Amino acid sequence: MIAGPAAGRMTGMDPELDAFVPLIPRPDYTDPSAERRMTATLVASLPAPDTSALRVTDLRVPAAPDVPVRIYRPRAAQGALVWLHGGGGIVGDLDTEHPTAARLADASGAMVVSVGFRLAPEHVFPAALDDAYAVLCWLAGNAADLDTDPGRIAVGGMSAGGGLAAALTLRARDQQGPPIRYQLLNQPMLDDRMHTWSARAFTRTPRLDAGNLAAIWRANLGGRPATPYAAPARATDLSGLPPAYIATAEFDPLRDEGIAYGVRLLQSGVSVELHQWPGTFHGSQAILSAQVSQRQNAELGAALRRALTG
Repeated sequence: MIAGPAAGRMTGMDPELDAFVPLIPRPDYTDPSAERRMTATLVASLPAPDTSALRVTDLRVPAAPDVPVRIYRPRAAQGALVWLHGGGGIVGDLDTEHPTAARLADASGAMVVSVGFRLAPEHVFPAALDDAYAVLCWLAGNAADLDTDPGRIAVGGMSAGGGLAAALTLRARDQQGPPIRYQLLNQPMLDDRMHTWSARAFTRTPRLDAGNLAAIWRANLGGRPATPYAAPARATDLSGLPPAYIATAEFDPLRDEGIAYGVRLLQSGVSVELHQWPGTFHGSQAILSAQVSQRQNAELGAALRRALTG
């Protein structure tokens, strides 16, 4: 739990991560422009990923409006992943997600289609989901031209992007859309009600805490009531969804809703691999020097590789 009133430090934090906690700025999602600039500056300061083994292409998927995507293709790519970035649905774009998407493509051997979906508060639900679904349908419909197998398409994302990926599986099932082979949900944001223990108790955790999580939901919903496509934890029927990998972080307000969603999927007959990472916090796997981060990132890639090549 939280040890000091000002430090936001936690006993039980992985020591390699704990050293970075004082350096991590608290986000302010009530000022989207400033938060986007800060995120872009932070990512630009990090070492660039090695993309020498990848073919990277920027495209625009026809939709209303068109959706920008960046495609990462390894040599002899096996299957494809529609990847949705984190940032609370308020922050993030193809450039800030570039390091993560490139690492994931390299680690998994899959073609990764990173989606530059519209952001809140300028574009509230269902704008981001509409963009993601348009990319899923485009990928499935153009699989031959993209030299991929339409039967080996996964969806995945981090945080708010993980919630979008979960919503994609619900929408594709309900609307008899493209078949989805797998869902890769990394610390997913799934429940606007914020009624789990972790959502209520973690008020001073690094990067994401209960206060800025509430601001994120307000921005994304725009005053409208949440539906299961906005907050997948509200779905009453989880049957018929694709197998899932769900990862959660110990010191994360989203932790318990991710675990609960995994259990509900299991109870609905869906195969689930659920990994709770001790000593970590929301998004801490971006600290690449930490051994636990290296394990987390490797396992995401390995889980996707198994799902798309098995």
